[in-house]
Amino acid sequence: MLQRLIIKNYAIIDHLEVDFSGNLNVITGETGAGKSILLGALSLILGERADPGVLFNKADKCIVEGIFLLKNKQVSEFLHAHELDVEDQLIIRREISAAGKSRAFVNDTPVNISQLAALSQFLVDLHQQFDTLELGNAEFQREVIDALAKPAALQQYQQLYHQYIQVQKKYKELFDSRDVANKELDYNKFLLDELTEADFKENEIEDLDNELQVLSHAEEIKNTLSRVYFQLKEDEQPLLQQLKQMQSSLQTISNYHKDVPAVAERMQSLYIELQDIAGDIDRISDQVHFDGARIEQVNERMAMGYRFFKKHGVQTTAELLEIKANLEQKVSSVLNLDDQLAELEQQQAELKARLLELAAGITAARVGAAQPFEKKVNELLAQVGMPNARMKVDIVNGELNEYGQDTIDLLFDANKSNMFAPVGKVASGGELSRIMLCVKSLVAKSVDLPTLIFDEIDTGISGEAAKQVGIILKDLAREHQIICITHQPQIAGKADAHYFVYKDAAADKVRTSVRLLSLEERISKIAQMLSGEKPTAAALENAREMVR
Repeated sequence: MLQRLIIKNYAIIDHLEVDFSGNLNVITGETGAGKSILLGALSLILGERADPGVLFNKADKCIVEGIFLLKNKQVSEFLHAHELDVEDQLIIRREISAAGKSRAFVNDTPVNISQLAALSQFLVDLHQQFDTLELGNAEFQREVIDALAKPAALQQYQQLYHQYIQVQKKYKELFDSRDVANKELDYNKFLLDELTEADFKENEIEDLDNELQVLSHAEEIKNTLSRVYFQLKEDEQPLLQQLKQMQSSLQTISNYHKDVPAVAERMQSLYIELQDIAGDIDRISDQVHFDGARIEQVNERMAMGYRFFKKHGVQTTAELLEIKANLEQKVSSVLNLDDQLAELEQQQAELKARLLELAAGITAARVGAAQPFEKKVNELLAQVGMPNARMKVDIVNGELNEYGQDTIDLLFDANKSNMFAPVGKVASGGELSRIMLCVKSLVAKSVDLPTLIFDEIDTGISGEAAKQVGIILKDLAREHQIICITHQPQIAGKADAHYFVYKDAAADKVRTSVRLLSLEERISKIAQMLSGEKPTAAALENAREMVR
């Protein structure tokens, strides 16, 4: 509910504050006084585009602030989802600088305009969700019937429908890729067969290169190892024997100097290490043999490996094996493609069957709500001065879509001719306004939307029809806050709070002001609306009766 609207430096408004009633608020005033300017300012805090040209004082910024009483669960969920403070009051502020820069705040936290617009749909219906032009819109017509029908299966249906669309999309992608994949299959299979036949092992080419180095230099390696082994153990004076003798000599003097035992021990360690080295040299030498046949085998295998390296643009066996694994995956995926397509076809069929079942339940709920809706709308149309008008809901099954399989049309006949046509094509502007009021009065009771705003919904009516519009608005205000701009005294007389908009000329500048009328002021203004600037006694009495 909108508790207070504060406007500074907007259009011909210097500064004003309006405290609204929680029920039926009526705004009246002379044409051009600025009634619609109030709604223009309000639309700013509901996410409308800002125009720096509306600044009253071009040197100062414009500020519009709305204070809402927060009782809407959807608003609380929105604030939590966007990490905004949740308090008992919701304060929305919009600022427009003289340079045209716009900023928006929710509970003093900056937000962008798209967030503001998204939030506003839970707060106020300002000719956005139920505009008269939308009467001819198919989506709006479905929303009207669904608001009344409340099809229980719709949420489950939409979840399954999104799955169905994803499966369809995946199937199309696989189907479209199959031809391309089949063209590549033969070539990829040829490459894979080559690599499979070659059967390279991990690091094989690198290991073969090391082996070839050994085989190619076998004689040199063996001669060098033999010479070193000979010098260590088999020479006339082997190095190991000399080390042993030196270690023994040090041992004989170890009692005479405190540092000698440590040196002797190190010499002993060196002797043991060299013995191990000699053993390793002998073992390595035994393993090295010149093998011409093996050299030829290694060269052939390496030549094959390098050909594959060049062909596939790689430099290591690991990269070649990775290419082989990728080829295996590609070939396997193509070979399994038909199985995948068959599985997706089965999924589509199962989902579609379930969707059709749920859609039938949704259609039944809509059909069940359509007849009571027609009856109530037609009763209200007669009440607002259209006794010959009829509305009919046409529900036709079609293709599955996000909301079921129904095409919903609101059809209208203005003169009991039984020649129904789409309401947006045959109803006049005045008729559309009254039709919208009737539709809104029914639907508003089924949606969680606390504030409804009517901007001159009474266009084209007067007398008894205007009185009945006032009765409908009064009834609607029992459950919703209503803000109505009107020129009709019959509607103004139903107000719980009556605001008068007027122009005030001060300091050679015209300003718009608003004041809440007292009971006597209301009677006077309504009488003026009935009979002119100087109302008669009869007009005053009539106005008093309307207020009473």
